[in-house]
Amino acid sequence: MRILLWHVHAAWATAFVSGPHTYLVPATADRGPYGRGRARTYPWPGSVHEVSPEQLRDTDVDLVLLQRPEEYPLAAEWLGRTPGRDLPAVYVEHNTPRGDVPETVHPFADHAGLTIVHVTHFNQLYWDCGRARTVVIEHGIPDPGHRYRGDLARLGVVVNEPVRRNRVAGTDLLPRFAALAPLDVYGMRVRGLGRHLGVAVTEHDDPPQARMHAQLARRRAYLHLFRWTSLGLSLLEAMSLGMPVVVLAATEATEAVPADAGFVSSRLETLVAGARWLLEDPAQAHAMGRAGREWAQERYGLKRFLTEWDSLLQEVTACASR
Repeated sequence: MRILLWHVHAAWATAFVSGPHTYLVPATADRGPYGRGRARTYPWPGSVHEVSPEQLRDTDVDLVLLQRPEEYPLAAEWLGRTPGRDLPAVYVEHNTPRGDVPETVHPFADHAGLTIVHVTHFNQLYWDCGRARTVVIEHGIPDPGHRYRGDLARLGVVVNEPVRRNRVAGTDLLPRFAALAPLDVYGMRVRGLGRHLGVAVTEHDDPPQARMHAQLARRRAYLHLFRWTSLGLSLLEAMSLGMPVVVLAATEATEAVPADAGFVSSRLETLVAGARWLLEDPAQAHAMGRAGREWAQERYGLKRFLTEWDSLLQEVTACASR
């Protein structure tokens, strides 16, 4: 199957393009948001091919995978065919709703030709998709291996654009943990975070995934303080590395993290105490990390993810051919 998708979330796409299909990714000269091409800091296979908008009009495409509302008219323009009408299409909803939650109406609510695929059950519950068909395919991640060492009494964080996203990403909560131990923050556009917070933070701006995993695995515990997000893949990756986690109990996080894998609470004092305990007890940190890795591999393994996606893709294309 030849699938057209845009490079939006590299971590999610890395799992998706690990399947058995051919993947076409738009690439423009400016490598802007609608033409980023192949990922540069994630290992994508040779089955992912860059294609220009001009080439798409004469390119065979079996299915379009949409991830942003703006991609719908773009696909129609570049392909000369309308997704969901002239060729099979699905829409992946990565995000929690914004605005008047829980009354937020999805941009493709009531669209008869699109299946909306939510990445968490929380998202499916909170988005109003009207009469549009919705399904849930939970995240899947490639196994990074059990690499946890925890030999550094430091706390690791992965967050993109922490200054701009501030309260959404829980950036404002980081100083409470910086008082316990040094913080290492990884992600896109993290430079200037320490100055913004007024505390010492070691900033690792947009590192390659493999190097980030190796460095994270040496930190004693992983912090995930998002107030409002779908479900951070970095949290699942940290658990798969074997790291114990300290997690704000918001959105899907309470379903994603078992009690023996770390500390999950909406009480900041509980999370601070949990982080302190992990810093002081490396043996228990390792035990929690092992439990979290076992859970993450069972629930969010790549095989389950790709099997569910293949089943849906075959169903959607079969229905469109009738």
